[in-house]
Amino acid sequence: MSPLLRAAILLALLPAAPAFADGETAIHPGESLVRLDRVNVFGSRHEVAKTAGSAHYLDAATLEKFNYRDVNRVLRQVPGVYLVEEEGFGLRPNIGIRGSGTDRNNRITVMEDGVLIAPAPYAAPAAYYFPTMARMHAVEVKKGAASVQAGPRTTGGALNLLSTPIPTETKGEFDLALGENGTLLSHGWIGSMGERFGGLVEGVRQETSGFKRIDGGGDAGYELNDFVAKLRWTSAPDAARYQQLDLKLGRNTQDSNETYLGLTEDDFAASPNRRYAASRLDNIQTRHQLFELRHLVELSDRVDLTTVAYRTEFQRNWYKLNDVQGVSIASILDNPETYASQYAWLTGATSPVNALRLRNNNRSYYAQGLQGVLGVDFDTGAARHDLEFGLRLHRDQEDRYQDDDRYQMVAGELVRTTNGAPGTQENRVGDAEALSLYVQDTIEWGRWILTPGLRYERIDLTRTSYSTATGLRDVVLSTVETQVDEIIPGLGATYLLSDELTVFASVHRGFNPPGPASGSESEKSVNAEFGLRYGRDALSAELVGFVNDYSNLVGTCTASTGGNCTIGDQFDGGEARISGLEASLSYDFGGNGPLSVPVSLAYTFTNAEFRNSFSSGFEEWGDVASGDKLPYLPEHLLHLEAGLQGERWRLGLAANYLDAMRTVAGRGAIPAGKGTDSAWVWDLSAGYRVNARLELYGRVENLADETYVVARRPAGLRPGQPRATVLGLRYQF
Repeated sequence: MSPLLRAAILLALLPAAPAFADGETAIHPGESLVRLDRVNVFGSRHEVAKTAGSAHYLDAATLEKFNYRDVNRVLRQVPGVYLVEEEGFGLRPNIGIRGSGTDRNNRITVMEDGVLIAPAPYAAPAAYYFPTMARMHAVEVKKGAASVQAGPRTTGGALNLLSTPIPTETKGEFDLALGENGTLLSHGWIGSMGERFGGLVEGVRQETSGFKRIDGGGDAGYELNDFVAKLRWTSAPDAARYQQLDLKLGRNTQDSNETYLGLTEDDFAASPNRRYAASRLDNIQTRHQLFELRHLVELSDRVDLTTVAYRTEFQRNWYKLNDVQGVSIASILDNPETYASQYAWLTGATSPVNALRLRNNNRSYYAQGLQGVLGVDFDTGAARHDLEFGLRLHRDQEDRYQDDDRYQMVAGELVRTTNGAPGTQENRVGDAEALSLYVQDTIEWGRWILTPGLRYERIDLTRTSYSTATGLRDVVLSTVETQVDEIIPGLGATYLLSDELTVFASVHRGFNPPGPASGSESEKSVNAEFGLRYGRDALSAELVGFVNDYSNLVGTCTASTGGNCTIGDQFDGGEARISGLEASLSYDFGGNGPLSVPVSLAYTFTNAEFRNSFSSGFEEWGDVASGDKLPYLPEHLLHLEAGLQGERWRLGLAANYLDAMRTVAGRGAIPAGKGTDSAWVWDLSAGYRVNARLELYGRVENLADETYVVARRPAGLRPGQPRATVLGLRYQF
């Protein structure tokens, strides 16, 4: 293995540490130092300078500055990442990369510790689960050809969340914060590693009554519990081959009084944090369980193998208002004058019997598989190679077993008038089996680093629909099978102009498989990027231009997109082109002095347009003319951050500019009622270290209490979180 790669690997394995004023890093004593795990170690901030493509690594020190519990606020620091907020807490984020789309992360690859984490990543990638941000030690985003390594979705990129590592000595942390509306944010962990055995236990508890106010009263908040346990065994120091075996177990539960029912234009203007009486019973309860066994063996000095067996199980039931007398809630809120009676019933007026339909969106999922990466280092003349062979055998399932209840609104109270039988609204199962293979070679030759890669995806999709007449599963109405075979090539190249300046470029095929029985083709594109990266002392900068050229853009109907379409249907959008510019800059004006003054910037410009004309049943598209702009993609995004840090205190101010987005395809100025608001959102963070173990901190999100529309989906206008203050303490031992 070359010295360059050895250094990159060693640095990747070191835990993230807070930056000193001179840009150097300090290593926290007792943190995890493990061997190379090619599944888990997807990158590090030290490797970014050598990456054949745009990559960003938010380490533990970066995450601790604001100590966000909302992944949306964390990811706004990364250029090229697009977010659509929903409930204001980041529980169900909508994340896209380079214009891939922002509905339930269903067009990017999301992982925890290098393993697919969506409840059914092939059969139903839009399912409602996202790992708890409080547990995360680092966050990685890779775009361009590097995403071929992760798969299966390479349209935008890959997001990998790295959980708290097992420390090398007994160590722990407890973090407790309190805020208004009964907000409690607590997180703690303790772990240790002996000569050959170690482990870690970790827990998160979050609760709040929420910032929205329901007509007539009610809880608009949530409760979340998340527990993880890790165990590790390593071979004896004198063993012929180093081996490591890790067991990871997790359980997450959530009880959230959340709704899809937004507000009309007039009601938002009068009271943006209002919720109608008809949403009082809306509630989602979830349970997620994780089982993971990971093995690493160094077969020789130049050959290593990492293998992971995994299974996740996810159950959820979102009980929420679906329609009023057959009229969708989106239509009512878009046209309250047309549907005056239905609107009146939403807001508490007495309705006819059975007028309001609430749906038991009862679904269960599982995903299981085996994946491994074989790494081989070798030389060919002056070129040094780090060759990887990856394999994933995967299976997942979505099981929908839903029913409808009918209600009457009586003077602001919901009274159930009909109790639906289970399985009588939706009774179907979607299955996916996948074989994934990839090979990637990192070739060092002089000042060049070349990274050719090739991925193969073989996916078998099946949808089985059962009779809803009785809700039983003794009558099969239909079975639809789909098979997908796709080869996904990619090539990245990096040239080291000097120790400070790097030039890189990459090209790869973007791929997003269809859903079971969708009737659409796979989403395909050719994605290219070219960039410059500079780093010297306390200064680092990156400038990247990208183009994603779609031969077939696909839209997916989900409950979260709203509109009048059948959940799971997919729509072909034909040709589209998304191009843009990403820029990031960071510098510490403190130099080597006693005061650190870090500043940073992340900017994204995006031009996204259709390249053909068509009419679509996908409501966000509708009637499209060539040149129309894509919905829910802002033209400009900007993140600015400045801080002051002394020996025992810190102060940080962050500003996010959120550009207005059109919510329906079109061109020119965004029509009234067809877009979101532009807004400047400021966050303030401060901390004081009482001693080596205890820190007191505070955070104010949306400091100026900006009121703005973040989305018009699933139904009606939705607000961003108003000003929120928390005060907390962090104790390390």
